[in-house]
Amino acid sequence: MISTAEAPAPEREDELSLPQLTAVLWGGRWLIFSITLLTTALAGFAAVVLPKQYQATVIISAASNSGSSSQLGALSSMASQFSGLASLAGINVPGDSKKAESLAVLQSEALTESYIDKNDLLPVLYQKRWDPIGKTWKVSNPQKVPTLWKANQYFKTHVRSLVTDTKTGLSTLTITWKDPKLAAKWANDLVRMTNDFLRDQAIRESERNIAYLNEQATKTDLLGARQAIFTILQSEINKVMMARGNDEYALKVLDPAFAPELASSPKLALWLAIGFVGGLILAIFAVIVRNEWRNG
Repeated sequence: MISTAEAPAPEREDELSLPQLTAVLWGGRWLIFSITLLTTALAGFAAVVLPKQYQATVIISAASNSGSSSQLGALSSMASQFSGLASLAGINVPGDSKKAESLAVLQSEALTESYIDKNDLLPVLYQKRWDPIGKTWKVSNPQKVPTLWKANQYFKTHVRSLVTDTKTGLSTLTITWKDPKLAAKWANDLVRMTNDFLRDQAIRESERNIAYLNEQATKTDLLGARQAIFTILQSEINKVMMARGNDEYALKVLDPAFAPELASSPKLALWLAIGFVGGLILAIFAVIVRNEWRNG
């Protein structure tokens, strides 16, 4: 039985060796240069022509409630005897929950739609569809007419963003818009509106609690019960006073938003780099394809 050695597979003729590839690219150097220059110029032109976007940021933290928390803690031992009254005092509301609630309100649909409606921002957000002279929408299709719901979705996905640093606990609200002054105004207004909403809500809640506690005080003659009621009542009165005198009730502004002078996008240097790299790759591919076509 005769054994035969397997012959080595022949090299593919269509594969270019490194020296051959270098020679092909050098031969097409002017084409590579032209395509790369063209794509870089087009990218730079687009970066200059496209509408600029500006980002205004507000750095916020949850407002400190240490005073009220310690006060409630001192009341807990007395109020625990009366579970209904203890719940009115808000003893079981942790600070983290309050912070989460504040940030949720800041991003809520109700607050966003209310702000858009009060400031008549639909024509601003959908400027291309609005006729400022006739004060009407240019679109005739009812489904394309902007609504508060559509504006809220657009605001959430394209205009507003909120990021919280897990290490520091600080949150950054960013508004992205083509007008830097409007971007700064919207960012500051949304934080202020959140504080106003939560402050008014806390005042109404405490006033209801005060009315309830006064009613319960008239129904009991037990000395211990009346002491607990009046202690919690004093706490509720203090909460109302603190809320009324504190503009930053829920969110404390550490760094307010200012109108930025530099656009966040499009960035000319980045677009030029993308145009250069993309053009270079495209040009190399074109030269190789041209060489294959000529030799094919």
